[in-house]
Amino acid sequence: MSEGSRHKTVLLEAAADALAIKPAGIYLDATFGRGGHARLILRRLGSQGRLIALDRDPAAIEAGKEIVDPRLKLFHAAFSSLGTVLKEEGVERVDGVLLDLGVSSPQLDDAERGFSFRADAPLDMRMDTSRGMTAADWLAQASQRQLAEVIKNYGEERFAHAVAKAIVAARAGGAVTTTRQLAEIVASAVRTREQGQHPATRSFQAIRIHVNQELEELSLVLPQCVEALKPGGRLAVISFHSLEDRIVKRFMRDESRPPQLPARLPVRAADLPRPRLKPVGKPVYPTEAEIAANPRARSAVMRVAERA
Repeated sequence: MSEGSRHKTVLLEAAADALAIKPAGIYLDATFGRGGHARLILRRLGSQGRLIALDRDPAAIEAGKEIVDPRLKLFHAAFSSLGTVLKEEGVERVDGVLLDLGVSSPQLDDAERGFSFRADAPLDMRMDTSRGMTAADWLAQASQRQLAEVIKNYGEERFAHAVAKAIVAARAGGAVTTTRQLAEIVASAVRTREQGQHPATRSFQAIRIHVNQELEELSLVLPQCVEALKPGGRLAVISFHSLEDRIVKRFMRDESRPPQLPARLPVRAADLPRPRLKPVGKPVYPTEAEIAANPRARSAVMRVAERA
């Protein structure tokens, strides 16, 4: 069984519907993953349609070789490189952009990637295993203050300072290099936890977000998405935690309003620049049936906007 067939794509039909796919359109799947959304987009495209896809994970690029279709071109690149990729392809505007911000099931289930504490493995956590600092590298050199800030801000962990202090104390006796080591250190510092949640969940999320600069990447790519869209083109973004969704929600809100000028400034409303986006519908959540089939979909939310 291929990775693509094992991975359950979240909001599959809903995302394709949100893009309002035109048979001859050009679309951008900026988070290819294991190609679930890409396959459905290709099925809805006509023979003249085109799909450009990006992913920073070399394993995703390798998995993408399963799809043999001349309408698809896949790039090993972070989605913040979206503008550069389109320029290299000679594409000025596209009819739709999809961002699925979730960690894919193969990434979580492959112990060697170090995303999960369910098995003991090297503490890596990089989306792009070909470059950058691993989680173990970062834990070895970060100060207690840096550790606490990351775990608090990105994990929303109320025991962040205790966790940071425990990590610093533990590494004095040797490097923290495995997921089990880190999970046990965090568990010793987290006094209480929500029912059904492992004590290390929030800290692992925070460190992964920091190592991959996930929120910075998101903030960089959203303006590029708007620039890349044709008038009437759609932007669909699927988020999986509140930090991501907050960035997406605020960006779409701000881009859907005229500029906020100081009160009493003598400027007519008609002279203000038009908003670049307009919201499309309400936020979309997985159905109960989808959550039952794929519990990892539970926290997903999709927001959609259209280029004005």
